Amino acid sequence: MSTPVDDPLSRERSHLSASRSALRAMREDVEALDITDVTANWVNAEVLARQIEERIKALADLSDTPLFFGRLDYLHAPGAEQAEGADGERFYIGRRHVHDHDGDPMVIDWRAPVSQPFYRASKKDPMDVALRRRFGYTRGDITAYEDEHLSDPSAVTLSGSAGEARTSKLLQQEIERPRVGPMRDIVATIQPEQDEIVRSGLSGTVCVQGGPGTGKTAVGLHRVAYLLYAHRDRLARTGTLVIGPNRSFLHYIEQVLPALGELTVQQATVDDLVAHVEIKGTDDATAAVVKGDARLARVLRRALYAHVTMPTEPVVVVRGSRRWRIPAYELEELVRELLDRDIRYGAAREALPQRIAHAVLVQMERSGEAPDDRVQDAVARNSAVKAAVKAVWPAVDPAKLVLRLLSDAEFLAVHAEGILDEDEQKAILWAKPARSVKSAKWSAADAVLIDEATDLIQRTHSLGHVVLDEAQDLSPMQYRAVGRRCTTGSATVLGDLAQGTTPWATRGWQEALTHLGKPEALVEELTAGFRVPTDVITYASRLLPHIAPGLTPVVSIRENPGHFEVRPVSGPKDVVEACRELLRHEGSTGLIAADARVPELAEALEQARIPYLGPGEETTVDTRLTLVPASLAKGLEYDYVVLDEPRAVVDGEPDERTGLRRLYVALTRAVSGLIVTHAAGLPPQLASTTLH
Repeated sequence: MSTPVDDPLSRERSHLSASRSALRAMREDVEALDITDVTANWVNAEVLARQIEERIKALADLSDTPLFFGRLDYLHAPGAEQAEGADGERFYIGRRHVHDHDGDPMVIDWRAPVSQPFYRASKKDPMDVALRRRFGYTRGDITAYEDEHLSDPSAVTLSGSAGEARTSKLLQQEIERPRVGPMRDIVATIQPEQDEIVRSGLSGTVCVQGGPGTGKTAVGLHRVAYLLYAHRDRLARTGTLVIGPNRSFLHYIEQVLPALGELTVQQATVDDLVAHVEIKGTDDATAAVVKGDARLARVLRRALYAHVTMPTEPVVVVRGSRRWRIPAYELEELVRELLDRDIRYGAAREALPQRIAHAVLVQMERSGEAPDDRVQDAVARNSAVKAAVKAVWPAVDPAKLVLRLLSDAEFLAVHAEGILDEDEQKAILWAKPARSVKSAKWSAADAVLIDEATDLIQRTHSLGHVVLDEAQDLSPMQYRAVGRRCTTGSATVLGDLAQGTTPWATRGWQEALTHLGKPEALVEELTAGFRVPTDVITYASRLLPHIAPGLTPVVSIRENPGHFEVRPVSGPKDVVEACRELLRHEGSTGLIAADARVPELAEALEQARIPYLGPGEETTVDTRLTLVPASLAKGLEYDYVVLDEPRAVVDGEPDERTGLRRLYVALTRAVSGLIVTHAAGLPPQLASTTLH
């Protein structure tokens, strides 16, 4: 019988304890840094202090989160020639790098090249790995391990806390583990096809089409973490951004990157990016579709450059006793040259006085003078030059430009001729024109138009990498707004065409990527479902022929089929009882309902004295029920879901197709179990086949 010290599980626990101590020492070393005499001024001191603070946060040891989740035993030393008798090495794979006081690694970052075989090695291609070990954890302590001898495909060892063989698979357990609160990372369960996307290069844009439960959001977030590891210096200069559909979604995912030690990634919605004006109004579906059409970019460009007029008078610059005259035809040549260069309106306007001043300097030199750059700058600031520029190339405020287009039917008609028909022009014209930018009742779509106009005038700052999630709901103009933020960088686009629930939802990824400015992007499809149970995704997939014909259905690879039931009810009390049943299980529960039915269900929950939260409020483990309007369910996940009245979800949308897509989203939020409750009849697309 083995003594405890020889027990593999005891040895792994000992390594975990030593690794935690080493991480604590790393953090203490940073905390002890004295920067009093190493900074030249208070600005440098502030920057360095902030960097140290971020480093301390990144080195936090999350007690309930495994410090490492796997181990690789190589046949040979990585990078060495695989000669017979070469010594192999052992690496523990975790969320971040940990080293001892001598600098020797105790845990290797999952993003390091030596960690890649943990995700990709197989029996067919062991990648020089002799053994891959996965660890099972309970509240941060190692309780089990699973060995895969890749050099001997027939050998698999499973061990529990008592050292006895078990039949459970740790990987499957981790995938199916109940969750409460915000989204967790999937670093321990990344699959080979996901890892290929995660580790794809910074220079290329990747679009991931993935059905419910395929892990596309997690893949996008882990790709950011990987890129920050592989290209930290570059991305530190250029910046990274994660764009989500709403605040609830961003709150749900906000802990994933910090758990991986990445604290500098900004998060925003598209509305945040284009927040040039206060949103006070809304558009009907027809107006929103037209305003979101990429053709509006052409209308805006026409309207903007219509402000440029050809000069009809010369410019006369007086300097001392001399007068220098630039004729109108020469001024026109300068203006046309700037127009032909197709640079930003504002940049061209700033360049024009310098061009005029240069023309004056040429005349000065011909007359025998020797002016320098200071003279040219002085001429460019001359009142006559300023007056000419103001007349020929006036400053334009982007919000005022959009205001005039939406308020002035004649102005819109002139610049939309041949682009928008009369009905489309009428659809976007305000019934009651606004007097000023401040008093206007701007809609979200109007703000995107202002952002487009702003970029026509002054180039938008580009980031190094942008992740765009739930992209299928963006309009072409919104894609352009996001694309402006990564013109010199790359993007990860995540979405599911079957879950598009806006009137302008994406019809195809190639068209969307073109609007984004990344037509060469690689499109990858994830079809293996890791989160949604088989019975649930099979039921929801009945809708696919009606909402996304030709799209590959998700195939669940989960061993646990999950709980699934379609239950007729008589009213809200029965719906509340279904919630009460699911709350007896471990994990989170979501009650998803058509937006119009939320107040009635909220009242029923209060009468039953069942506490609940709204989406994005999941901050405690005490309240495990979330009441979710169907319009906010996209991207969220709950262990168990009660879906109230599918027919009401469909009827709550402007058309049946959009309603069925909204229903598809709602049906696929469950990770472990789903109860569909209905007093009215089910939509025929669901009721066509009886499962029970």
